[in-house]
Amino acid sequence: QVQLVQSGGGLVQPGGSLRLSCTGSGFNLDYYSFGWFRQAPGKEREVVSIMSSADGSTGYADSVKGRFTISRDKAKNTVYLQMNSLRPEDTAVYYCAAERRARATYCRGDFSSWGQGTQVTVCS
Repeated sequence: QVQLVQSGGGLVQPGGSLRLSCTGSGFNLDYYSFGWFRQAPGKEREVVSIMSSADGSTGYADSVKGRFTISRDKAKNTVYLQMNSLRPEDTAVYYCAAERRARATYCRGDFSSWGQGTQVTVCS
């Protein structure tokens, strides 16, 4: 059974940085593509970043390009989201997601396994 456990997040001032972690159990990360999504109050859950298992290629929402970086540590079965230059509009609950497929997509419906979510709040 695929399980994803998230850590990281918290409160940070604008311009600050945070790193989110998503550690998997019950599966081999090598065969899974990952996504990070976020949901702000009253809004739809939206994609932030994706990573494909086939070649580690990545993708980002326009709103976070150049500021966020997705990465993975196969030895730790963990995927990370490094968030720099945070803005108040980045405030949301962040979720990691995984799916056994070679190519990640930007569609949340294509991911069947989800982490528990972690709050990120950016304010002064």
